[in-house]
Amino acid sequence: MAQAHMGIIGVGTMGSALALNMADNGFDVTLWNLDPSTVTALVSGAGPLADRLHPAETIEDMVAKMPTPRAILMMVPAGKPVDMTIDALIPLLSPGDTIIDGGNSDFRETMARTARVEAAGLAMLGVGVSGGEDGARHGPSMMAGGTAETYASLAPILEAIAAKFENDPCVAHLGPDGAGHFVKTVHNGIEYADMQMIAEAYGLFRDGQGLPASEIAPIFKGWNRGALNSYLIEITGEVLSARDPKTGSAMIDMIVDQAGQKGTGRWTVIEAIRMGQSASIIEAAVGARVLSSERPTRAIAAPILSPAGEDMMSVVGEQDIEQALITGRVLAYAQGFRILKAASEEFGWDLDYARIAEIWRAGCIIRSSMLDDIADAFRTDLPHGRLILSDHFSEILKSNAGGLRRVVAAAALRGLPVPAFSAALSWFDTTRQPRGTTDMIQGMRDYFGAHSFKRLDDAGDHHGPWHD
Repeated sequence: MAQAHMGIIGVGTMGSALALNMADNGFDVTLWNLDPSTVTALVSGAGPLADRLHPAETIEDMVAKMPTPRAILMMVPAGKPVDMTIDALIPLLSPGDTIIDGGNSDFRETMARTARVEAAGLAMLGVGVSGGEDGARHGPSMMAGGTAETYASLAPILEAIAAKFENDPCVAHLGPDGAGHFVKTVHNGIEYADMQMIAEAYGLFRDGQGLPASEIAPIFKGWNRGALNSYLIEITGEVLSARDPKTGSAMIDMIVDQAGQKGTGRWTVIEAIRMGQSASIIEAAVGARVLSSERPTRAIAAPILSPAGEDMMSVVGEQDIEQALITGRVLAYAQGFRILKAASEEFGWDLDYARIAEIWRAGCIIRSSMLDDIADAFRTDLPHGRLILSDHFSEILKSNAGGLRRVVAAAALRGLPVPAFSAALSWFDTTRQPRGTTDMIQGMRDYFGAHSFKRLDDAGDHHGPWHD
């Protein structure tokens, strides 16, 4: 199969980093950007790699300069810019050429775009790219969706530039059309949950125990040497250690507490609801970011809405907060993989969950030592396909859930918000209840709407004696 020549449209932070990564691995890359100065700056600062970077003046010039078969990677904002770029490329490309969407696109849009591109006689891959600028430059984790043949034609390039975990490239073909972008969406949802729970743990130390950043930093650095070993825990220690060059204060103390978001966490929650799955921890994380934007309201509310006054934080220790994070992380992964399973069944993707865990082990934002155990668990027979019921993770939950329970209880009594921890505990407790309380919901639904219910002692649909 002929080696495709690579082109990149959109030479911003991620596009530039990927271009240098490809050049570093011996691939020539043709570049085009709406703002040509961006390409000029990239090439002029590329040093010895500049010989492999080939600027184009227009999109037509780009396609004309590239030998066939061509593979053009779009690193443009999700939505309309992707459609406009595809519309411009279709009449210029030839059969055998491939369009790659490497942005954070909605997987449903990727499915529709794939059908449109394939109808024009071309191929398409939707590739989720994780790892930020550093990952893109030195090795990202990548999740590809498209035909197996299209992926195979580009595998030499994708595997060369991907992060490596013990020499295993962190990239895989996961399924057709939108599969790759869906997996990336769920990855980002888990990322939202993990970041929120880390922030809540930091808040418990800061507001619940009065510790300064300089004393919290060593705690996270210590955790990174244990069961919580992960990229996000690692950088939390670094963020807490940093000093503000301007004031000399801890850098974290100078940052406004308003978090941005690009929508992928919200997409995860929306798709989970569509598929009848719970994403309560991720939803809590999304909600927390939304509330963070209401900073003026929170400032007004603080003196008006008196906080809960019972201080039980003294009975919560560092180990309890560590156990809360361990438990919450397991449950967030469990929710994420349940959403992946639901999508795989709905769209017939046949996702390989163990392989997904493996390609997340390096390069991506949610990389952690826990992913090896997740991959191993999916390669055994999981009871009802549930990660939390595996021998390994059920033991972790039994050993650490007590810490989560104490943290949520103490935080509630003290009036400290821990929405993701609370959601994790509620999901855990609901999952382990042999008899829940939705019998009451079914009774009420039947009372006001005659919706019927199932009986414990008889098959079929039944009604209560409410209106006899």
